[in-house]
Amino acid sequence: MDYSTLGNKVAKAYTFKGSKHKPFLAPRGVFVANNMLFVSDTGQNRVFIWNTIPTTEFAEPDVILGQELIEDSGRNSNASVSSKTLHYPSGLWSDGEKLIVADAWNHRVLIWHTLPTKNAQPADVVLGQPNFETNQPNVEGQAANPKANTLNWPYGVFSDGKSLWVADTGNRRVLFFDDIPIENFAAADKVIGKPDFNTRDYENNDPIWPYSVKISVNGVLAIADTQFYRILVWNDKNNAFSKPANIIIGQDNFDACGQNQFRLSPEANTLNWTYDACFYKEGILVNDTGNSRVLGFDSIPKTNNAPADWLIGRPDFQTSSEYKGNLTGTQSAIYWPFSITTFNDKLFLADTGNHRIIICDL
Repeated sequence: MDYSTLGNKVAKAYTFKGSKHKPFLAPRGVFVANNMLFVSDTGQNRVFIWNTIPTTEFAEPDVILGQELIEDSGRNSNASVSSKTLHYPSGLWSDGEKLIVADAWNHRVLIWHTLPTKNAQPADVVLGQPNFETNQPNVEGQAANPKANTLNWPYGVFSDGKSLWVADTGNRRVLFFDDIPIENFAAADKVIGKPDFNTRDYENNDPIWPYSVKISVNGVLAIADTQFYRILVWNDKNNAFSKPANIIIGQDNFDACGQNQFRLSPEANTLNWTYDACFYKEGILVNDTGNSRVLGFDSIPKTNNAPADWLIGRPDFQTSSEYKGNLTGTQSAIYWPFSITTFNDKLFLADTGNHRIIICDL
């Protein structure tokens, strides 16, 4: 990789591709806790745990979830769905003691209340399904209405260590649990984006296709609302259950929904298929996935459609995913980054289109 394409906001960058025996394939989730690295290797239906952050291009994982062996990659391990299997896992969260995984295409969230220590270790709790052997959207199939305890393509999860937020993407809502559940099929306590648990219709000021949810240490809430090319921000997470977002990143108002605001090229204030964001210091970092870049805001914007202060991954704000540097391949720069997280002053970026994780100093 040509690390200069990342820009001058990062240093000491390197790529990490997972196991040398069977590297990542389209990883869509990355998280770090207690100096441990967690990666959803989405295209190969598995989650990896490294007990220390790798410092080389390849490193064998300490634990594999969803598969028994590093060579395995089948959907639900080429068998029936169970407490040990995964189908296109996406977002994940850990505090170094618990692990929570959005098992998106099994329409469920899996919880390990103690950190897994062996390959294919069964999950302790399943959300969205009555048991570990079912995996239909909203339990009864795609035509079924949602309920407080069902899920439909949940792509994102986040916790503050006590409560749990789930981006229930296919049901166009975010579910909130006061406490991380300890029983299967637990019902959510509150919902963001809907008047009740049984509604799927939406208004433009709701999260339309929420892909990820993040909470800052100060209680600011951000939802990556992919379908409307925007990030919705609430200054107080508790207001999200009853009020529209305070700020929109990427659009001027709730009714605006243009890809790059219907412009031919991106700008400092536009987004294209944004799938994630994370808080960093006093500001926020936004994965502008379709433009293959990360937008940096030094502080949380106070007005809609605010321009970013800086970017990672492109030479300027007007350069999109497809440019002359990609004529011979995308490997020289980031390409379709899905997930982003920070740990201390390090950035971890799921460079999904290039099948790798970018690790660098901020």
